[in-house]
Amino acid sequence: MQIHELVPAPDSNKASKRIGRGHGSGQGKTAGKGHKGQKARSGGGVRIGFEGGQMPLARRIPKRGFNNIFAAQYATVNVSDLNKFTDGTVVDTELLVASGLIKKVYDGVKVLGDGELNSKLTVKAAKFTKSAAEKIEKAGGKAEVI
Repeated sequence: MQIHELVPAPDSNKASKRIGRGHGSGQGKTAGKGHKGQKARSGGGVRIGFEGGQMPLARRIPKRGFNNIFAAQYATVNVSDLNKFTDGTVVDTELLVASGLIKKVYDGVKVLGDGELNSKLTVKAAKFTKSAAEKIEKAGGKAEVI
């Protein structure tokens, strides 16, 4: 097969409707817009979320709380998850992503103190809970804030 012999699959290329090109086009007179009204006009139509003057859903539903767009978001890892690494390993964000413990780093990694740690590790992360730092040091490792 050569490049000039390539042909698209049957019915994969469909010609677009040529609106407003007279009666012979099959879209004559009103060009598929029906008769009069707001949607038939040039530039006509309503904005997204408009409900014909009825109070829109986004304004009818009660609002609660506050979303701080400046809040730091951390990827979390439990101390018990770190047992998969061997003694003496330096655990940093790159290693955590490579091992699949976290998918995305966001604004950093926070180590939580759930579970027990059996291996002696040097853990480098943005934040540690008090219990996580204690458990890492109790196992003979180091908790370094980066």
